[in-house]
Amino acid sequence: MPFAYVLRRLLQVVPVVLAIAVLNFFLLRLAPGDMADVMAGEAGAATPEYLAQLRAQFGIDQPLGTQFASYIGKLLRLDLGWSFRNGQSVISLILERLPATALLMILSLALATAIGCALGTLAGATRWRWLDMTISTVATVGFATPLFWLGLMLIVLFSVRLGWLPSSGMVTLGVTQTGWTRVIDVARHLVLPAACLTVYYIAIYARLMRTSVSEVSRLDFVRTARAKGLTSGATLRGHIVPNALLPIVTMTALQFGALFSGSVAIETVFGWPGLGQLALSAVTSRDLNLLLGILFVSSLFVLLVNLLTDLVYAWFDPRVELK
Repeated sequence: MPFAYVLRRLLQVVPVVLAIAVLNFFLLRLAPGDMADVMAGEAGAATPEYLAQLRAQFGIDQPLGTQFASYIGKLLRLDLGWSFRNGQSVISLILERLPATALLMILSLALATAIGCALGTLAGATRWRWLDMTISTVATVGFATPLFWLGLMLIVLFSVRLGWLPSSGMVTLGVTQTGWTRVIDVARHLVLPAACLTVYYIAIYARLMRTSVSEVSRLDFVRTARAKGLTSGATLRGHIVPNALLPIVTMTALQFGALFSGSVAIETVFGWPGLGQLALSAVTSRDLNLLLGILFVSSLFVLLVNLLTDLVYAWFDPRVELK
């Protein structure tokens, strides 16, 4: 893989990151209210003097240009600021919650990609037969089902009615666990939120893979392979599926950002202690420093995934030259 290409792409990311930081800062400032309003309301002392004291403490009484210059200066020093609401640095809060969100997102995306591509391949290879119609119908229903409703139904069935799985959290509260006992406990808590996200994204990948397999099956090189005497299974594995996976690689990069927004709803429904729940808490408490930090870090991850996608795409398709 050309090092010059990777370096050039990383340099191209710099102005994009700066633009993201600028947009995040000014868009959030358009929202009404601030942390001082929330904290003063909670304290029952929303006097002008107390509000002015809080705004001076948080640094939000300064002109907007001064606040922006301070924010950019901190970003250049890799300082995401301080969460006055939580009494911690923003970066420490993000690092605490990031593993939970990463575990949920990566597992869900991996399962959805593998299962969705397998189902889509079966549907595309048996186009307009009963298996194709069944998979397509189930995928359409899964795509149309709201995530929060599906999560609630899973809780009602598997937690309330059957009592098989916990309904919220990442670990059992009040119980100290280590080793494999803790791993099993986390896995049991992970089943429902991961299943909810996976079912939704399986539908997307199955529909896309079905279309891609159908299109590739009609290309000239596939007909040539069949004319040479290759079996249907060998043609599918060696020629159709590798080429049909190219749109899936692109879709995975696009879905990574959407997956984070979906995890916000799932983390809220299942009480999963990740970045999504932290972001929702930051919105309700008007903790702009924390929200800016979460948006910035999430944007960096999306940009990194897009870069990796370009490299993986070139690996899948040798016709793509990285210069």
